[in-house]
Amino acid sequence: MGRINKQALIRAAAKVRFRAVAPYSKFKVGAALLTKSGKVITGANVESASYGLTCCAERVALFKALTEGHKHFAAVAVVTRAKGGAMPCGACRQLLAEYAPNAGVLVADSNDLNSIREFAVRDLLPAAFLAVP
Repeated sequence: MGRINKQALIRAAAKVRFRAVAPYSKFKVGAALLTKSGKVITGANVESASYGLTCCAERVALFKALTEGHKHFAAVAVVTRAKGGAMPCGACRQLLAEYAPNAGVLVADSNDLNSIREFAVRDLLPAAFLAVP
């Protein structure tokens, strides 16, 4: 993932994790999305009593970035309290494949921010559904 400050991105995701709204699962997730221009946009998961309306941290960060006019992304970090960190869900993988196909994905457990697992979006969803331009 080149010149990305992985630790800084992981720390940003860990910090925003405390803003998660997870009254049902108590599973707080933070995400930090790095634009190609170096800006970091964060997001945390928001739960609903109607679980299908819950939105993951990765999608919150991505939607914020897109609606702020950002279109080119280098990496996304995801932090939660889970052994080895939690991987993006299928919905997040699909949206990342559409809007951040060349981004790296960093995953860490909030109890061990120094152990970072790295992936590429294209490897997490190798046959993504993409609309024909």
